[in-house]
Amino acid sequence: MYLGVSSPVIDVFVSAGVPRDARLLAARGLATPEGCDRLALLALMTTDADPDVAALALSTIDAIPPQALTEFFAQAEAPAELRAWYEARNAALRPESVDAVELPAIALEPLPEDEEAAHVLLTALPVPDKIKIATLGRREQRSILVRDPNRIVSTAVLSSPKLTETEVENFARMQNVSEEVLRIIGTSRTWTKTYGVVSALVKNPRTPTTVSLTLLLRLAERDIKGLAVNRNVPESVRLAARKQMNILQSRKS
Repeated sequence: MYLGVSSPVIDVFVSAGVPRDARLLAARGLATPEGCDRLALLALMTTDADPDVAALALSTIDAIPPQALTEFFAQAEAPAELRAWYEARNAALRPESVDAVELPAIALEPLPEDEEAAHVLLTALPVPDKIKIATLGRREQRSILVRDPNRIVSTAVLSSPKLTETEVENFARMQNVSEEVLRIIGTSRTWTKTYGVVSALVKNPRTPTTVSLTLLLRLAERDIKGLAVNRNVPESVRLAARKQMNILQSRKS
């Protein structure tokens, strides 16, 4: 979390080890399209140890019409910390909306119909291009990039404003995504409101055990019963399912 804003992309940038080219992308305001996320990430980049990254972030912020920020904060449910950071800059005002500051268009060639060929095409791109596509690209591109070994890329998919509930449920079933992706999904209040997502996560052997054990108690009895004998899930999850089954059965007797 930074300035009261938390998202998969911001959490990654707050941590160490983000490549310089990705930080430069964030300093241009292109790492995430969402209003509060974008503003928080820009503010974070102004503290970057690389003076070029910090200067670029400041330049990007200065290019946002100040009145746009005033109108944005008046309409959006922005954290007080984020609002205070930008208000402290005391810029002049002009009547535009921050959401009207458009991202540069991304020219993308159509993906090959063959999934393996499409995978090769996307995985060969530089990290900044992957991040752009992860947040602004198409559904089939997100499906490939959520499996990218670079956590900045894979978590950027989860910040896409185009992401659907069905996609998240499919991601939760995948056994070739990182544990970090599954952890982010499993700790999201929005996504775990959907039973299909919760069920998929607990049944996925790659889901971090702490997440699975927390969500297991929200499953229907039929799914808990299946987990109790499912040898694909970690033993701790299987034992917890058996224990929960015993509790449910004792309540019936």
